Amino acid sequence: MRQLTGLDASFLYLETPNAPMHISGLAIYDPSTAPGGEVRFKQIIENTTRRIKRLPTMSQRLVTVPLGLDHPYWMADGTFDPEFHIRHLALPKPGDWRQLCILISRIHARPLDRKRPLWELYVIEGLDNMEHLPKGSFAIFSKMHHAAVDGASGTEITAALHDLSPDAHLDAEPYAVPVENEPTAAELLIRAQMNAIKQPFRFVSVARNTVPGFAQAYNRLRKGELQRVGPIPRTRFNGKVSPHRVFNAVHFPLGEIKGIKNAVVGATVNDVAITIVGGALRKYLLAKDELPPESLAAMAPINTRDRREKGSGGNIVSAMTVQVRSDIEDPVERLKAVHAGTAEAKELSNAVGAKSMTDYTQFIPSTLTAQAARLASRWGLMNRISPIYNCVITNVPGPQIPLYNTGARLVANYGTGPILDGMALFHAITSYCGDFAISATSCRQIMPDPDFYRQCLLDSFNELKRDTDKIIARAEKNARVAKQSRKKASTKAPARAAAKAKTKAKSSAGKTRAASAARRTSTARTAIRRRRDA
Repeated sequence: MRQLTGLDASFLYLETPNAPMHISGLAIYDPSTAPGGEVRFKQIIENTTRRIKRLPTMSQRLVTVPLGLDHPYWMADGTFDPEFHIRHLALPKPGDWRQLCILISRIHARPLDRKRPLWELYVIEGLDNMEHLPKGSFAIFSKMHHAAVDGASGTEITAALHDLSPDAHLDAEPYAVPVENEPTAAELLIRAQMNAIKQPFRFVSVARNTVPGFAQAYNRLRKGELQRVGPIPRTRFNGKVSPHRVFNAVHFPLGEIKGIKNAVVGATVNDVAITIVGGALRKYLLAKDELPPESLAAMAPINTRDRREKGSGGNIVSAMTVQVRSDIEDPVERLKAVHAGTAEAKELSNAVGAKSMTDYTQFIPSTLTAQAARLASRWGLMNRISPIYNCVITNVPGPQIPLYNTGARLVANYGTGPILDGMALFHAITSYCGDFAISATSCRQIMPDPDFYRQCLLDSFNELKRDTDKIIARAEKNARVAKQSRKKASTKAPARAAAKAKTKAKSSAGKTRAASAARRTSTARTAIRRRRDA
């Protein structure tokens, strides 16, 4: 039995009826690569079950401490019902992208059952009218509670569910889920009391390791060497959310995203993603006549997991706040400003210590946090306080090699995330096998037109690509001109050297003839003087 960390437990405490705190992934598959060219639902259940039984995150359920006096525990009780967790759906005809987005929005809005392991898979068939997808494709939509996984640990689970070839086979040896005895209420209360006694000593240890970093960052901020993001404007995305969700996504060739970043020295793929989102938010809010003069800001999670913590599950993550520069109209200037801002944010995060705030989350008071979240939602307090940020932009890079599930090739990958009061827009950036996707999740009341926001993302990308292509074209033209000039110079150099040598030789011959004539004249004059003297 393993106790949740303060950060993991915070996602349970922050959960309200209007704000389920799970993260999800949408994977689309082409079954033509599978043996026989098709995949049956029964095969998916069997393949998934045999794999996830070995993953503790997928077979453990929550055990709560009485009266919420301490963080909950994960416990494996040996019960596992794959038919409850893995469900089968189908789109009605024609089976297009809009229908899929509506279905994903509805499924994502439903909270997970806390009495069971906190995950669900939905196999969705009928994707027969999807652009760039073969008829007969199917999707798998996975939901996992944020208390159990973050982006990095979710990627590890995805890797465990996939193969590198369509004909891979699992070991036939069965795996039994371990069984742990559920503790009594008295045992849990005793553990909570022991943890309460140890807590002050843990706090002193954490403070000793983190205070120097905070002091250094404060001094640099005071001297102006570092800058904090602010002020952050209030937008429609900082209000109270409803229980309803919307989802949409765009995708681009990863090579084009890398080409865009090469137009600005030092820029990264993540900078390009933030720039595209900043342009889309600018267009969307302009259309609503709601664009503030200040730049919107995004929370960007930072993976702080090291090698020793790989495969541990849970959340080992910090965050930084970055401006999306929605206040800048020119796409290239926005990219330059975003790059400068992310560099500043990373420097501030490094000065503080990316893991410092994560260390302090273990001291989150369980009872007070849960009650505060419910009261804040009930009273709409997020509408009255200054925003911390306007949206979330999280980048979860994926493999650049093909993956297969039950023989079917993964062809597209998207992500969704939780939204809550005060932060009603979540962007998931994913990349896979040469494809780059930006997915957006929001509240239906706050963003009633997700198709329009999708178009804003497309337009923002197209403008950025157009202007950076011009910069790259000019740079390539200048490079060609310089190369041709060097080539001409190198061709003319031998001719100039030969002409110079010839001129020098002529000059030398002339000097020699002149010297000979002078000597003859001098000899003749000497002979005349001698005859005259005689």
